[in-house]
Amino acid sequence: MSGTLRRTIAGAPSLEKLCPGLSPGSSGGGGGFPTVRPRRLRQSPAMRRLVSEVRLHPADLVLPLFVKEGLHEARPIRSLPGVFQHSRDSLRKAAADAVQAGIGGIMLFGVPTERDHCGTTDAVLNDAIADVIAEVGNDTVVMSDLCLDEFTDHGHCGILAADGSVDNDATLLRYAEMAVGQADAGAHVLGLSGMMDGQVGVVRAALDAAGHTDTVLLAYAAKYASGFYGPFRDAVESQLQGDRKTYQQDPANAAEALREVALDVAEGADIIMVKPALPYLDVLRQVADAVDVPVAAYQVSGEYAMVEAAAANGWINREQVMLETLIGARRAGADFVLTYWATEAAALIS
Repeated sequence: MSGTLRRTIAGAPSLEKLCPGLSPGSSGGGGGFPTVRPRRLRQSPAMRRLVSEVRLHPADLVLPLFVKEGLHEARPIRSLPGVFQHSRDSLRKAAADAVQAGIGGIMLFGVPTERDHCGTTDAVLNDAIADVIAEVGNDTVVMSDLCLDEFTDHGHCGILAADGSVDNDATLLRYAEMAVGQADAGAHVLGLSGMMDGQVGVVRAALDAAGHTDTVLLAYAAKYASGFYGPFRDAVESQLQGDRKTYQQDPANAAEALREVALDVAEGADIIMVKPALPYLDVLRQVADAVDVPVAAYQVSGEYAMVEAAAANGWINREQVMLETLIGARRAGADFVLTYWATEAAALIS
């Protein structure tokens, strides 16, 4: 190797001493090296921060919260460490804490004490919406889940026909009723998570007819029939019989998600969601590239629980992986992420 190249590569004269048998001539070559050195932009925290392509902000995060009818204090959810079924009082405190942390919003789920075939026991959710609005007002975005699975005695997201299948069109009528009730209670955003055909258009029409033209619709347009929902079903005490593969999407399909998204946007969806996040980052990217409305991702209960379990066993760095998964969703195209870590992550990144 020439003396000029030796002088160009800092420290090269000592390479033989540091690594006996390794010739300095074995490094370098094409690709612009030694002139081009990508490591220059990684050499300090300040430099890495300056050139970061994606930045997490508390406002990018939405916290799911569960309220259980009849509780007098918060109750831990065994399969979701650090997450609780809330009483009405503890829900208000959790909402206030979320506002203090600066997160972008809250998504509310109701857990009733009684269920029926048509999911009519949803008053617990409307009460929770009103409680949170009374506590935080417009200081954060209050969202509510619009689905029947928490309230039906069979655990499906719709009304069952005589043959046991989910009756799509009958379900839409219930969704319309629920939507007006949630908007009356003060919800800013309704999360349509049932994956019924035509749900966005029917709910939009019902809201507009009731005078709720400003209520935002967040459509779970690409919601997959995933194995990652298990802990959530514990949280809402789901009574699910069978599975949801006839209305939630096949994990093998991406093009189908784009079709669902296009239909929901055409029906009036203001925001689109991909759920779960981690196994579907490719879909998230495609959806973000395809639409001109905001895109959300839901980091679901199973994603959260597997990180918590691995961290509890000392196998991973919990906080590092927490933030890495959130950055991954944002990098793939999510404008905001629903995550059970929202309040904690906000404190870490503030």
